[in-house]
Amino acid sequence: MLRAVVDPGVLISAFLFPGGPPARLYLLWIGGEFEIIACPRLLHELDTVLRRPTFRRHATLEQVDTFVDAVRRNADMRSDPASVPALSRDPKDDYLIALARAARADALVSGDRDLTELTTIVPPVRTPAEFLATVEAGR
Repeated sequence: MLRAVVDPGVLISAFLFPGGPPARLYLLWIGGEFEIIACPRLLHELDTVLRRPTFRRHATLEQVDTFVDAVRRNADMRSDPASVPALSRDPKDDYLIALARAARADALVSGDRDLTELTTIVPPVRTPAEFLATVEAGR
C-alpha cells in the first residue's frame, strides 16, 4: 500500500474545497486506498491554520476539531523528526521532507512550489493531482 506525507496545505484544501484533487485524495485515504503519515507538528500546523478567523466563513471551530481529529485518528502517527535538513527555500517545509524520509514514505504530497520544485529529493514530491493519478492507477 502506498504511504505518503501530505502537506497540511493539501489537507486544508481537501477540507475547504470538496471538489478538487485534494478532497478526492482525502476520500481515497479515508476509504483505505493509501496511508497518510503525520506527526504532531503537522497536526499543529493544520489545526492552527484552520482556526484562523479567515476560515470561519467556511467552517466552524467544531468542524475544524472534527477534521483534525479524523486526521489524527486515521493517520500513521510518528514523532516529529529529530533532525531537519535544509533542503527547500522555505525552512518551515523541511520537516515534511524529514518526516517522509524517516517514515520511508513513497511520496510527499504538496502543492507548495518550494517543495514541488525539488525534483531530485527522495521520496519524490508529487502534486495532489499527480499522487491522485498514482493512487487511482493502483486500484
